[in-house]
Amino acid sequence: MASSFNTPEELGASEAAEVDPALQPRGWWKADPERKQTIGIEASIALLRDVLQKDRYEGVFGFSQGASMAALLAALLERPHSRPEFLVNGEAPHPPLKFCVAVAGFRPKGTVGDAVFDTPFVTPTLHVLGRTDVIVVEERSKTLLDVSENKRVEWHDGGHFVPSKANWRTFFREYLRDPTGNVPSPGSASGSQPASGTATPVTIVK
Repeated sequence: MASSFNTPEELGASEAAEVDPALQPRGWWKADPERKQTIGIEASIALLRDVLQKDRYEGVFGFSQGASMAALLAALLERPHSRPEFLVNGEAPHPPLKFCVAVAGFRPKGTVGDAVFDTPFVTPTLHVLGRTDVIVVEERSKTLLDVSENKRVEWHDGGHFVPSKANWRTFFREYLRDPTGNVPSPGSASGSQPASGTATPVTIVK
């Protein structure tokens, strides 16, 4: 029997309950009320450990909080013993990565981030920042740049999103093929784009 609704509010509540799970926002951790700790990050590290020990990957690509997690993962694979729960039988679950791409990244706060980024990490890392990003502003991005020893920084003219115009697609493709090569800059002609609505994933590239 069809459902009946007495008010528009009831109809709206029903529709809200049927949101596509793929569109639900996700995160690698939650900040505490004081924004000084990363709640749940240990579980995310354990999840990535289990993924890494099953296969071999060249690098990692992340956006926003996912970019922070990507950089944390790259650093952690350089110094796996800084987090004993990351080890498998006393060893790293995976060799260090060959590259990291961090779009709108920042250094995670809290004891885990402090331990992993106690010294700068050396994995070649591409940092992509938006000139008009009001979510992860330049000062916040600098906290990650400061602990990235082997970095390349590229700017786009938009806000908090992964740039996707043709010049950026070409740049990303060529960079992923040769992260340490002399890949030409995409320039600053990307312009403003609407945010994709995508959550903040870490994508591990084989």
